Amino acid sequence: TKSQSSAATDQAYEYQIGAKDLLEIAVFEVPELNITVRVSENGMITLPLLGDVQAAGQNRAELEKKIAAMLEKNYLRNAQVTIFIKEFQSKKVSIMGAVKNPGMLDLIGRQSLLQVISMAGGLSEQASDSVVIFRQFKSGPGLSLTVKLDELLVRANPKYNIPIYAGDIINVPGSQFLDIYVFGQVKNPGAVRMKKGTDEVTLLRAIAQAGGFTDRARRGKVLITRSEDGREKKIYVDVKDILGGWRKDFALQAFDVVFVPESIL
Repeated sequence: TKSQSSAATDQAYEYQIGAKDLLEIAVFEVPELNITVRVSENGMITLPLLGDVQAAGQNRAELEKKIAAMLEKNYLRNAQVTIFIKEFQSKKVSIMGAVKNPGMLDLIGRQSLLQVISMAGGLSEQASDSVVIFRQFKSGPGLSLTVKLDELLVRANPKYNIPIYAGDIINVPGSQFLDIYVFGQVKNPGAVRMKKGTDEVTLLRAIAQAGGFTDRARRGKVLITRSEDGREKKIYVDVKDILGGWRKDFALQAFDVVFVPESIL
């Protein structure tokens, strides 16, 4: 048997018109009834001849039939009404945290968690191992759903690719740790996992966690190699200036590679 979440994604979905959507309405052979109108906060549109019409909560085809029936009752025979949704404003979700383009997204049609993460540019390197979805209902308390990224991305388990609904808030927490690689003239070279807190993860902290400098370390020209937008960036830092209080400690990012060269003396 299918899980409830996968069954929900199998259901046919037709976009439900909502507040602030912009509709372009055309009536065949009656150009004076053609109008572009925005749905009000209470879900109404105002049309020539007909006045206020409830639009929210109906799909495009349902609203076309409703307006046609209203026109046929008093004004036209065989009214042919066409509606085009020019702007989708009522169906939005918020995605925040460790994605490349956090913010508000238009939810047009049926969308799954993976699709929404993709629309936000995908996960950033700082993403932790889970995603939290906050969902609020019109009546009653909301709920939070936690989805493990391994199940979603590595095992590709469709059960965890849950449908996303308008108003959902998706949070991809950043990892509590940064992985930094420290090589060269330190006492314990290799990968260093550093816990993030209120303070930045800095060069001095990473070197200290790698055991500190060796006696042969060249502190004046420590190299940090960083990947930015697919390109390798090299940054040289004079740690003597940091130790002397002449410059601020250098902030590191996830997967930075720190190389401490050997002194030339």
